[in-house]
Amino acid sequence: MAGSGYPDTRGLTERAHDVIVGTGLSHVAGVRRLVEESWQRSLQSNLDPDRLAPAFDLDDEALRQYRSEHPLALVLPVIHRLLIAHTFERGLIVAIGDQAGRLLWIDGDRDLRRRAEGMAFVEGANWSERVVGTSAPGTALALDHSIQIGGAEHFNRIVHPWSCTAVPVHDPSSGDVLGVIDITGGDDAVSPVTLPLLEAAVAAAEAELRIHQLTPARSHRTPRPAAPSPVQQRVTDAPLLSVLGREVARLDFGGRSIELSARHSEILTLLAWNRHGLSAEQLAQKLYIADNSVATLRAEMVRLRAVLVDLDPSLEPLSRPYRLPVPFELDAHRVLAFLERGAHRVALGAYAGEVLAGSKAPGVVEIRREVSANVRESLLTDASADVLLGYARSDECAYDRDVWLACLRRLPAHSPKRASVVSRIEHIEAELAGP
Repeated sequence: MAGSGYPDTRGLTERAHDVIVGTGLSHVAGVRRLVEESWQRSLQSNLDPDRLAPAFDLDDEALRQYRSEHPLALVLPVIHRLLIAHTFERGLIVAIGDQAGRLLWIDGDRDLRRRAEGMAFVEGANWSERVVGTSAPGTALALDHSIQIGGAEHFNRIVHPWSCTAVPVHDPSSGDVLGVIDITGGDDAVSPVTLPLLEAAVAAAEAELRIHQLTPARSHRTPRPAAPSPVQQRVTDAPLLSVLGREVARLDFGGRSIELSARHSEILTLLAWNRHGLSAEQLAQKLYIADNSVATLRAEMVRLRAVLVDLDPSLEPLSRPYRLPVPFELDAHRVLAFLERGAHRVALGAYAGEVLAGSKAPGVVEIRREVSANVRESLLTDASADVLLGYARSDECAYDRDVWLACLRRLPAHSPKRASVVSRIEHIEAELAGP
C-alpha cells in the first residue's frame, strides 16, 4: 500500500511477529522498526499476545459524566461531519479516545461495531499501548504522532484480523495531548487516503478548539489536559490485583510487582470485591472458617499494612470499616465487565481460572462461585461455538457434561470438531457411571 506507511507484506509480518513476540529476538526482517519497538515495549510490560484484557474503570454513569466534561466533546460535531459519513460508506468505525487511551466515543458501521465488541473495542475500554500492546490508538499516543497499524503488526493476535489508523489531538495553546482519533476496520482502514483524511479532520478539530479558547463565552469547558484528574489516574495508576487461576494473588502497582501470602491474598480480594469496606467482624467471618476472632484479624492486618506500605505508602488500608484507600482493579472484575458487554472471546481470554483456587475462606469461596457461575451462564447462553469450545476445554469444565453438550448443539453439522466433542461426552458419561 504505497504511501500509507503500512507495507503490504502480511506474510513477512506474521512470521516476524511469531519470532519477535514468541522468542523476544529483535531486528527480524519483515517488520517496520517502529512496530518492532512497540512489540518490545509490549513484551517489557509482560503483556500476553494471546490474551486481550482492556481495562474498564468507569461504570456507564461515570463514563457519561467524564465524556461530557472532556475537551474533545466540544469538537464532536466537526469529527462527525468530516469522518462519520466516510466510515459508513467504507464499512469502517471511528473511535475517539482520551489522552490515557480510554475509548470515549465509537461510531460508524454498525455490523463492524458489533464485531469489534468481540475484542472489547468498546466505549470505556482502555486501549493504551501498556494495556493491549501495539495498536494504532495506543501507539499513536505512546509516540505522539500519526500511525497506521495493519493486521499482524498488532501485538495481540486477537486483533490481527483488523487494521487501524490513528492521529493524536493536541491542545492548540499548550501542545499537550488531549486524546486520539482512530479509524478501524479492514484494509480500507490503512488505505493511502485514510491517513490524510484523518489528519485533516484532526487539524479541523484543533482549529475548532482554538476558536473555543479565543471565545470562551461559546464554551462551558476549556481544554486542560496537563493535570490528570482522579479518573485518569485510576486508568494509568490503579493497583492491579490478579487472582484468577492463581493460588496466591499478585499485586502490580507503580511498575513493581509482588506476590502475596495466601492470607493476605484473601484479605485483599475481599476488600477489592467489597469496595465500600467491611467491619472487622464482617471481614473475620468472610476470612476464617472456625476461629473468626477479630483479634486474629487485627494482627494479620498489621502485617498486611507493612507489606503494602513497603510497596507504596499510598496503599495502606483504612479501618472502621476496613477498606482500601483507592479502588484496586481486580482481574475478576475485568472478566465480568467483558461479559456484560458481550465480549465473550475477550472474557474467556482474560479468565485464567477460578478465583484463588486453593482458598477455603468463606468469602473467597463465595466470590469464586459467583464469578465462575457468571462465566458459565453467560458463555452457555450467548457465546459462539468456538468460544464455548475453548471454555469446555478448560480444567474447570473437564467434567461439565452440560457445557460439552451445548458445544455439540452449537457446532455445525459437518464440523470436524464434533467427533472429539462426542468422544469427550462419552468419556464424561462413563466416568460418572462409575465401575
